[in-house]
Amino acid sequence: MEYLSLYDYLGKPAGGKLGKEVASAASREGIKLETRKVDTPRYTGIVYLYPKDFLEFYFREPDTIKEADPILGEIDWSNSELEDDDLPF
Repeated sequence: MEYLSLYDYLGKPAGGKLGKEVASAASREGIKLETRKVDTPRYTGIVYLYPKDFLEFYFREPDTIKEADPILGEIDWSNSELEDDDLPF
């Protein structure tokens, strides 16, 4: 399994706020993290590494979100023909 830091995945520093949000989400989901020591002119310390699949899921585009319905199974709302003011019934 490939593990990446937020910097590796995003291509830029994520910042403390986003870093805490991603770490919190990973913790809630029971995601196993790894660490790496870095020593650069801008940052020295430990960074968390996340599974690439988790980062792809976390940073997915909102229109690709699918929901699981206990009766109907997975529902893909990205191709919904409903307008914002239309009711689904």
